[in-house]
Amino acid sequence: MSGPDRKSADPPAAAAAAEGRIRLLRLLRQGIVFLILLALVGLFASQSDRFLDARNLSNILEQNAALVVVAVAVALTMITGGIDLSVGSVAAFAGALSAGLVVQLGWPPGLALPAALAVAAGMGAVNGVLVVRGGLPPFVATLAMLGIARGLTLLYTGGRPIGIARVEAYTFLGRGEVVLPGLGVAVATPVLIAALVVLLASLLLRYSRVGLQAYALGGSEETARLAGVPVQRIKVLAYASSGLLAGVAGLLLTARLYSAQPQVAVGLELEAIAAAVLGGVSLFGGIGTAWSAALGGLLIGVLGNGMNLLQIASYQQQMIQGAVLVAAVALDQLLRRQRTRVGN
Repeated sequence: MSGPDRKSADPPAAAAAAEGRIRLLRLLRQGIVFLILLALVGLFASQSDRFLDARNLSNILEQNAALVVVAVAVALTMITGGIDLSVGSVAAFAGALSAGLVVQLGWPPGLALPAALAVAAGMGAVNGVLVVRGGLPPFVATLAMLGIARGLTLLYTGGRPIGIARVEAYTFLGRGEVVLPGLGVAVATPVLIAALVVLLASLLLRYSRVGLQAYALGGSEETARLAGVPVQRIKVLAYASSGLLAGVAGLLLTARLYSAQPQVAVGLELEAIAAAVLGGVSLFGGIGTAWSAALGGLLIGVLGNGMNLLQIASYQQQMIQGAVLVAAVALDQLLRRQRTRVGN
């Protein structure tokens, strides 16, 4: 091959090699979470006889069902290049509103729960409108909604819990079991709901036009706009969906606690963002799946449960969780730098 021909072939070869490295990093980014999860299971099982107990494993899934749902919620906004800090407060308000409608106003759960979810979705849509119409950064818009929703929760409840222990149709969401047809296996209701949320979100992101447009938007907003993606509509839809799923999590928490607690889900948004990042959802947009966010939520749940069984001090748990999160973000930034090099 002549000199000029070799030079012309080098750039495509280099780009292909760089793209190959990106794919490898993505596989490692997604696979390493699963490997870490398996390693933690093996470690905790070797240190505690109670870890692999069926009841303990069931508790891990049930206790972290709301976290998984909210992790998927924030993943939807992160994929578009945004973030949602209001999910914990929106979850609390949805739970309080639904409990108040049922207990104080006598609404049947079949009406009260959808109404609460609609309000939660509306709060998420307001976040989206503030971002696309008001020009506010997602951090600022959703931080403001965090305070508004939490304040509304305290105002609505008067700072006191609203008990729903006698409303079995409601508490079933957090404490009931569903026997799967044809299998005869009983699955806890919150686990089943979380699994359905993950499945539906995954199908939406992978196979729908809206999902593809969300990834395109997160990859490059300007490029997506030039390609005809309705940027504003996709953003509002992402935040509305995040609010809706936060509402679902709020109902699960309320049903599990038998009451709407004014201070429930404080800090849940930070756990959810950590879970999404650990699972491989990029903070910079365009990368991640609902399954990976859910896997990150399970990783946090297993880590917390195992450390509790081993009686590790709470401050040490925070240190360990922080170190794991830093490693995940560092790998995310490495992948982003590789993508930038290919683009250049």
